Amino acid sequence: MLNKYFRLIFSIFLLITVRSSLCDENTDSSETDSVDSPSLPPLPSPSSSEEELIDYQTPDIPLDNVYLYEPFDDKDSFHKNWVTSKATKSDSEDGKYDGEWEIVPTVERIPGDLGLMMNSRARHHAIGAKFTKPFDFKGGNLVVQYDVQFRNGQECGGAYLKLLQAPSGDLSKIHDKTPYSIMFGPDKCGNEHKLHFIFNHRNKKNNSLREIHWKKASTVTGLNEAITDNKWHLFRLVVRPDNSYEISVDKKIVGKGSLLEDFNPPVNPPKEIDDPDDTKPEDWDEREKIPDPDAKKPDDWDENEPRKIVDSNAQKPSDWLEDEPEMIPDPEAKKPEDWSEEMDGEWEPPLINNPKCGSVSGCGPWKAPLIDNPKYKGKWKPPLISNPNYQGKWAPRKIPNPDYFEDLNPYKMIPFDGVAFELWTISDGIAFDNILITSDIDLANNVADHTYQLKKDINDEKTDNWFQSFIRSTNKKPWLWAVYILSLLVPIFMLMRVLSPKKKDSEGKKKSSENEQKFDASGDDISNVAGPSTSSSNRASPPTTRGASSSSPSSAQEQEFKEEMEVSTEEEEVEEDDDEEGEEGEREEIIIGQDNEEENDDEEEEEEEPEIEEKEVEEKGKARLRRARRE
Repeated sequence: MLNKYFRLIFSIFLLITVRSSLCDENTDSSETDSVDSPSLPPLPSPSSSEEELIDYQTPDIPLDNVYLYEPFDDKDSFHKNWVTSKATKSDSEDGKYDGEWEIVPTVERIPGDLGLMMNSRARHHAIGAKFTKPFDFKGGNLVVQYDVQFRNGQECGGAYLKLLQAPSGDLSKIHDKTPYSIMFGPDKCGNEHKLHFIFNHRNKKNNSLREIHWKKASTVTGLNEAITDNKWHLFRLVVRPDNSYEISVDKKIVGKGSLLEDFNPPVNPPKEIDDPDDTKPEDWDEREKIPDPDAKKPDDWDENEPRKIVDSNAQKPSDWLEDEPEMIPDPEAKKPEDWSEEMDGEWEPPLINNPKCGSVSGCGPWKAPLIDNPKYKGKWKPPLISNPNYQGKWAPRKIPNPDYFEDLNPYKMIPFDGVAFELWTISDGIAFDNILITSDIDLANNVADHTYQLKKDINDEKTDNWFQSFIRSTNKKPWLWAVYILSLLVPIFMLMRVLSPKKKDSEGKKKSSENEQKFDASGDDISNVAGPSTSSSNRASPPTTRGASSSSPSSAQEQEFKEEMEVSTEEEEVEEDDDEEGEEGEREEIIIGQDNEEENDDEEEEEEEPEIEEKEVEEKGKARLRRARRE
């Protein structure tokens, strides 16, 4: 029976493993076909060997819903599309954008995957590229994502990008005041970390521009680690036509909400503002409490008593060494060889603590300690009372906001047609890769899976512990959970099946013992009843034969017990496994043999009693015949 269960479980185990393996081989193609976006090249699988290279292919994506995709893998295309700024900062003649940019490999094991890196320390960097068509916010999602790696950490500087307002103009003149529509990305200086999301909003009433900042820019969890761990990280911003936004780092959402609620200053200005011409009256009293003018200083209030006085009860300790100084010249100190008394003056050894003072209460002149003065009260001040003339905190009066307007659809931002990095940084080695501006979220996910995910997996292989590696490999192949679970359940189930017959043996022995006791009790009762009845019947009738005596109630009870034992034995044999049928059968034969021996002994005892009675009856019958003949 155990073998049947084991064969069944093992067959299921093999079926799940083979089926899941076949499904896993076709996962990449099936997932790509399931989205509306055109398929990308199959995902290469990172090898467990760090030395083995990955067959990487630059994603070939359609341009229908893409405004910019820059993987930096083609150097000729990069130099054709990207322009380095030669300008200077708007407020400084010295702030020239002279930082160097370089195309570099992203990960050693992914040949052909290149990125753009800032290669200068403490410099201003600016570079940009234009789109083939502007993004005009006419109803589609906006998805902005790119990869960033801080190879040398970051002391102070940013790694954010700017989406330049259309028309973006001459990119060689990009500077800090170049108009942008959206600014997004990480920034750090000292202990302050931010993930910026800023958009310029136009006042429809006076046509002025305001920078609207995301309130939670400095509260993003894990941003410090992303800047300091030297790994590649994926930053993404999604803005939807329903005025919602979503910000994620490494495919994990770190912020989402509404453009109308989570920004400062708010998109819509207040209806009323403080009157700038209103001033506080000179007699306006804002004091809630004032000194009691009727209070007087008590006559016994002495303001001249000091806070501390000398303890008159103190006594100098008996071991106090007044003649020993607390500090003495170091006897082991030596004058340096290069010491010049003309230049440095007379040399004196440094002072050290007097070793004699360490084992006593103190050294030097003794003074009684100071204690709190019980008579001290300090300078008297009148108590405070409520101000009867209190008028409350003054605030300027409100007037209608002349610049008030209401914009219920801030999603419709200023169109943009270019992207730029305009940065100042102390640290070098900040690399960028796979800049994507699109309206297709599924396409953005596919690009991330074919690019960022490869670099992340390689980094994780180097830094993850065994448990993290276990979880990561299982998440890639969920069918492994079934293998792990079955691997645990199979030995547990086998152990339970092996241990369970012991309980059945004890129950079977207990049942046999109860039947034996039942048979012994019934046999004694029957024999007691059978004796007198047989004797009386012999007196009233002719002597019985041995065959008649064997058909007594005792024989019927014995037959019933045998049938019960046979039924019980059959039930136990059906329940038990194939591996234990032989052993259990031997136990039953032994028990039945013992029962048969006891039954035969009881039958012989019961048969002996009728034979003795028959002899007595025969002798009495012969005696009557002899008396009858005499008579």
